[in-house]
Amino acid sequence: MALFNRKSNDTASTTTAAAAVDPALAALTGDYTIDPSHSSIGFTVRHAMVTNVRGSFGEHEGSLKLDGSNPAGSAVSIDVKIASVDTGIADRDGHLVSGDFFDAEKFPLMTFRSTSADPLGGDKYRVTGDLTIKDVTRPLAIDLEFNGSATDVYGNERVGFEGGTEILRSDWGLTWNAALETGGVMVSDKVKLSFDISAIKAAAPQA
Repeated sequence: MALFNRKSNDTASTTTAAAAVDPALAALTGDYTIDPSHSSIGFTVRHAMVTNVRGSFGEHEGSLKLDGSNPAGSAVSIDVKIASVDTGIADRDGHLVSGDFFDAEKFPLMTFRSTSADPLGGDKYRVTGDLTIKDVTRPLAIDLEFNGSATDVYGNERVGFEGGTEILRSDWGLTWNAALETGGVMVSDKVKLSFDISAIKAAAPQA
């Protein structure tokens, strides 16, 4: 079941597409809250030119507005607490939150605010928005796959997504590095970001 349908400039085509909207898809329309206990926001970065270091941010919150009948009206907002970074090594985490990298005391949050959503075919789509790290805001496109919807054992209606993107950390002012004796640098500029999101639909307002 595709979350996004392709847009058309032709009025007749648009009317036909609207009439053909999957009722199950339209039923997903609503406001959702990201469930941090069942979601993850992670990253992978090359270390010393030879291996990968993986980490995640344990504290984050966000919201989704899904429109199954008019997917272009969907939106996402995410706030990530920088101090919650976890790479499995306390000293490394401490370095990451220091002024050499994120400077979490001065800039405690990393944020993403979507500006558009476009279909890529099937259940895949691209969300474009503004990513802010420290005092730098730049556009970012994230490719996601819609994993489906379900009602959990507590009666919560859930939707799930997963995907990722790549950034150059230097574009957001994260430039610290150290040269290696054998050539190259300690930390790669390219960082892979990954998202595994579960979101709970808000209850309909009482009449």
